Amino acid sequence: MSNRLVSKVVRIPVFLVTLVCCTPTNTAPPEVAPSSPAVLPSTQAKPSAPEKVPASTPIKPSGPEGLHANAPTKPSNSPEGSRNMTTVNLIVGDSLSYSLKKIEVTAGSTVKLTLTHQGRMPKTAMGHNWVLLSNGTNANRFLNTAMRAAKTDYIPESLKDSVIAHTKVIGGGESDIIEFKAPAAGEYTFVCSFPGHGIVMTGKLIAK
Repeated sequence: MSNRLVSKVVRIPVFLVTLVCCTPTNTAPPEVAPSSPAVLPSTQAKPSAPEKVPASTPIKPSGPEGLHANAPTKPSNSPEGSRNMTTVNLIVGDSLSYSLKKIEVTAGSTVKLTLTHQGRMPKTAMGHNWVLLSNGTNANRFLNTAMRAAKTDYIPESLKDSVIAHTKVIGGGESDIIEFKAPAAGEYTFVCSFPGHGIVMTGKLIAK
């Protein structure tokens, strides 16, 4: 019987013996070389060089002020500047008087005169005007004639050549503005030609 067992063992196929003998036991897994991290292309844009901005030209303001902002101011009496003008502000009220008894101007210049009535009475009761008489005019004769010229602001038509300049008659709260050329050098009389006023409402314009 033992011979039979031996015979059976001997007869085990050879490929099984080979498989048993050649199969490795406790074989360690093959070593894998560490791979280097993949280098990804950078998506961050490189900073570009700053653009050169041209120097800005200062902007000049529009309008006349901007056009002449650097231009020198010309005096009013310059031949190329504005005309030479004398400004006179004359005040009257509910009394028989002018605020100025003497007015000085430059001969041949332009005079801008403003007559203002600061009273309350109407012009029919306390009206005033300003009348500049030419040299050689008799003031009393002119005033006596003017009393009858209410329709023309007490400036008689027959004596208009004796008047250099005049305002209209104004009452309380009113004013009048006139412009005229100053006469030649000399001294001239001005009056209020409203009836009864010119005796005390009078003064001198002196042109130099």
